[in-house]
Amino acid sequence: SNFRCAQGDVVTHTAWLNRSSILYAGEDKWSVDPRVSLVALNQDEFTIKIENVDMTDEGQYVCAVQTSSRPTTTSVHLIVQVPTKIINLSRDVVVNEGSNVTLLCQASGKPEPSISWKLISPPGDITSDDEYLEIQTISRQKAGTYECTAVNDIDTDTQTVDITVNYAPTVSEGRDVGVTLGQRGVLECEADAVPEADFEWYKDDRRIFNGFDGMEIVNTGSLSKLMFFNVSEGDYGNYTCLAINKLGSSNTSFLLFESRAVQDGSGGAAGLQSHRALLFVALFPLLLLRF
Repeated sequence: SNFRCAQGDVVTHTAWLNRSSILYAGEDKWSVDPRVSLVALNQDEFTIKIENVDMTDEGQYVCAVQTSSRPTTTSVHLIVQVPTKIINLSRDVVVNEGSNVTLLCQASGKPEPSISWKLISPPGDITSDDEYLEIQTISRQKAGTYECTAVNDIDTDTQTVDITVNYAPTVSEGRDVGVTLGQRGVLECEADAVPEADFEWYKDDRRIFNGFDGMEIVNTGSLSKLMFFNVSEGDYGNYTCLAINKLGSSNTSFLLFESRAVQDGSGGAAGLQSHRALLFVALFPLLLLRF
């Protein structure tokens, strides 16, 4: 920032001051600040410069000029504008469903920045025009990424906070499955839970483990599969899938039943035509004898 003061032929002494401290008296530098330097001193102007201006430099600067007749002063008020910057932000939050959540976002800058919050992922209608965002009795639908935005006339700064909402498992209703004896079969159990659920499978009241009686359990995220590679008579019956996490559990039941092979309709028709053809061939000689 440059400070310029007009001079004249009759000037005998001149100086730049800030808060009653002399920065320059003519060509002599009184300030110990290395950012302050002399730009020009001649009959037309007396100009100094302050580099890398910050908030501490804000205030009134006075150019004092002594002439042969009387002293004069010229004042300049320096207003320092600072880009906004978020300086205090809540950390990522992990809470149980039904809890109250408060997020804080504070920013520096001049002019003083305005602060706002919004849910950006997934996009939602949760907003706040304040440094605090308060969510009462949070539900799983309000989990996601929240963005704080700080804005002033100079710049904009944004940062995000993730809210994770834990809740007990909910399992989809079990679907009964029919499988032919000796064929492959699978029962699928899906659970919605945070954190992800652990799965247990039962036949009647007996827990099933991997490799138990030719069965295999395959868990992939929210989905658990109980797989049969060669269904036997003993495999038919009632099964239960139990989904568990630290907040609770949920279960659903399945029926694995025997699905008997059904004769193909086109095959049956083809067999009937074949029998008719054989009967015609057998009777054809007898018909010839009659004529």
